[in-house]
Amino acid sequence: MEERSLRVYQEKTFFTKITNTITKLLIPTRIGFNGMLISMKRNNAIKAYEAYKESETIADQTKQEQIAKKFEDVYALYLESIDKYIIDSIYKKVKNDTANDFERNALSQYYNIVHLKETQYLEYKYKKQMYLLNLDYETVENINKKQIFEKYKILYTAQMENLYKGLLKHYSIKLADNLLPATKDEIYHKIFSTLEEYIEDILPLKMKQEPESKVYKEILEEYQNFERFEVGKLDQNDNIEKNMILLGLSRKLFTHSLPLIVAEQCYGKLLQDTRSLIVDTKVMRKQEKAYSLLITLIEEYNLKLLSTKIYWEKQAEREEYKKFWKEYQEINQIKDTNYIDYSREKQILFIKNDLKKLRKQENKYYKIIQFYCNKLVELGAMRNIRNYGISTGKYIKKSK
Repeated sequence: MEERSLRVYQEKTFFTKITNTITKLLIPTRIGFNGMLISMKRNNAIKAYEAYKESETIADQTKQEQIAKKFEDVYALYLESIDKYIIDSIYKKVKNDTANDFERNALSQYYNIVHLKETQYLEYKYKKQMYLLNLDYETVENINKKQIFEKYKILYTAQMENLYKGLLKHYSIKLADNLLPATKDEIYHKIFSTLEEYIEDILPLKMKQEPESKVYKEILEEYQNFERFEVGKLDQNDNIEKNMILLGLSRKLFTHSLPLIVAEQCYGKLLQDTRSLIVDTKVMRKQEKAYSLLITLIEEYNLKLLSTKIYWEKQAEREEYKKFWKEYQEINQIKDTNYIDYSREKQILFIKNDLKKLRKQENKYYKIIQFYCNKLVELGAMRNIRNYGISTGKYIKKSK
């Protein structure tokens, strides 16, 4: 009817007036109806989740499974109602050019996620649920009904945590595939971005809900350290340091979703990025800042990951690490009595240990190897003989 009126009638006849009136009434009616439907489904989901949590104490396994299944069904219907709201209301408003900036942005994000469906179905599944929950979270927060909001926050936080864990596990499995370097870098980026989103948006809610949690008390200092990076523009050095903190937090929060073998690869990625930053920068101050970060990163990698590693593929690597760890502990004993010697000896130990690994691919890492050798000379652990260079641990005469 509307299409016909636009084609045939030029002036405001009775027919065009009726059509336009119906169109104007139709959109708010849909919004109102969808809003009521979402509210009803949301309340059902909250009640079903409360029953599900209470059922965890029930001894009857069959009854537990029935309650869990009911919650899953109600939760799915709740998400479907939000999805319908996007299609019926936001899409219509954007199409008619009556949407505000929030609604336009919401629809844009929605289609970016839907775009993943054909190629990355699992990622699409997790991200779409996150998106729908986030959209409704903002709605519930703005309705000014504190009691409903507090109950909803419990459901929202629990479901979002499960979704983040599922997404990280998915990325961990992807990282095990035989990927091209560029694709692998993309997965690393997704892992760090996912960790950052969780730490910023979900962890504060979890910490408020469980203030006596032992895990949250243990990570409080690291979390506060991470908060420094939430304000201001970050350079490459800052981003690496931020990702290092995120990895440290993940060892407590996502032990199973981001297993040790994956965390080890992520640390390897950060170490490589820091080495590249050292050799690529031409500004001495920035180079020293990157070097300082590298020493911190090596220490974090050893303390939070390698020291907890139980299974080693090669026994020789395990024995070599045990020697390194023993030396590190001996150096650590002088920290309180002679900090200057402690700092110097620690740097020497870390550089020499990293050199052993890099010398296996000397052509690839020759720049950072040269930097390390210069540092060892500076620290008094190696001598620089005139007209001689250093290669694979031996002094080689330079050609004139």
